[in-house]
Amino acid sequence: MSNAPILVLGAHGSTGRRVLARLRDARWPVRPASRATGIPFDWNDDTTWEPALAGTERVYLMLPHELSLRQDFIRCAVTAGVRRLVLLSSRAVEEMGDDRLMEAERMVRDAEADWTVVRADWFNQNFDEGIFRQAVLDGTLALPLGECRQTFVDADDIAAVAAAALTEEGHAGSTYEVTGPDALSFADALAAIGRATGLPQVFHGDKDTYRAGQLAQGRPAETVERETGAYTSLAALGDARPSDTVHRVTGRHPKTFETYVREAAASGAWAPRTP
Repeated sequence: MSNAPILVLGAHGSTGRRVLARLRDARWPVRPASRATGIPFDWNDDTTWEPALAGTERVYLMLPHELSLRQDFIRCAVTAGVRRLVLLSSRAVEEMGDDRLMEAERMVRDAEADWTVVRADWFNQNFDEGIFRQAVLDGTLALPLGECRQTFVDADDIAAVAAAALTEEGHAGSTYEVTGPDALSFADALAAIGRATGLPQVFHGDKDTYRAGQLAQGRPAETVERETGAYTSLAALGDARPSDTVHRVTGRHPKTFETYVREAAASGAWAPRTP
C-alpha cells in the first residue's frame, strides 16, 4: 500500500463521500477535497489545485454539474506526480450528445497516467438526495423518457467500483458501465417509492409536460430544448440492460432499487425537512 494520499474530489457529494468512506475503511490514506469540506478545492480557482494535488498519486475525479474538465488541471495533476485517474462519467454520453463528459473522457484517456472511466447510470440517490427529491415530495415527476426502462444504480455500488479502480491493479484502460441489477421505468421507480412512503406518485413521460414544467421554472428555452433532445435520444436506445460490472469488479451483488427504497424510507429520507 502506498503512503501517498488518494485525492478524492467532490468529497462532499453523493459518490465522493462514499468513495472516501470505503477508502478509509480499508485504511488507505486519503485527502478529501471540495469547496465545502476537507482540503479547499475549486475548479474555478486554479490556485487551489497544486496544494490539493501535492504528494498524491491517485485521484477520484468527479466534475460538478455543468462544469467541464480543464486540460490545465490534467497537466497540473501529472506534473504533481499523479499516476492514476478514475473519472466518474455517465451512461450513453455519445447518444445524448454530452460533449462535456465526452471531452472529459478524452482528456483522461490521453493523460500520461493510468485511467479508468466509470460510466454510471441514473443514481438511486437522485430520488432522496438529489435532483428528484422535491418532485417525490410533491408527488409528480416529468421526464421525457416514456416507459423506457433504466438501470438505476446505487451510489454505494458506484463508489465500490471506483474504490477498486483506485486501489487495485487490473483496471487501467477500462471503461466500466455501472448499473443496478434491474431495469425499471421511472413510473416503476416512483411506484416503489410510493409503496414504501405512502406518498402518491405520478410520472409524466411526455415532452410537452416536461417542457412546460421547466419553462415555468424560468429555465432558458434553449437549454430545455437541448435537454429534451438528449432525453429523446436516450429513450430511442430502448430499455437499458443491467451489466455485471459491480459484481465482476467488486465481488458483491449490486443493491436492488427496492432495497434502496426500503432503506431510504426507513432512514426518513423523504420526511419534510425543517427550514
